[in-house]
Amino acid sequence: MILVFKHFFYKNYVGLSLWPFIILKNDSLKADSVLINHEKIHLRQQQELFILPFYGLYLLEWFVRSFFYFDSYKGYQNISFEREAYENEKNMDYLGQRKPFSFIKYL
Repeated sequence: MILVFKHFFYKNYVGLSLWPFIILKNDSLKADSVLINHEKIHLRQQQELFILPFYGLYLLEWFVRSFFYFDSYKGYQNISFEREAYENEKNMDYLGQRKPFSFIKYL
């Protein structure tokens, strides 16, 4: 289910997946198939990690990588979950081909 909350986002962020929702900054983003696919990849990651552990691992990895790079945005870019989603967001067949726990190869 896709929801739109324009005041929910910080700076240039436009989409977010919070199981079972995809939350977007504005209604026009519903037509952005690459963004929607990116967020659907996150929903699959959340599902296979039983949701709450996903958020814990996501925050832990962001914290560690932000500390390592001395930059929170660079830390975000290098989270394994994000790397998998960004690398495969343009492949609209990815979720049909994806093997469980594929994010591990991006650690």
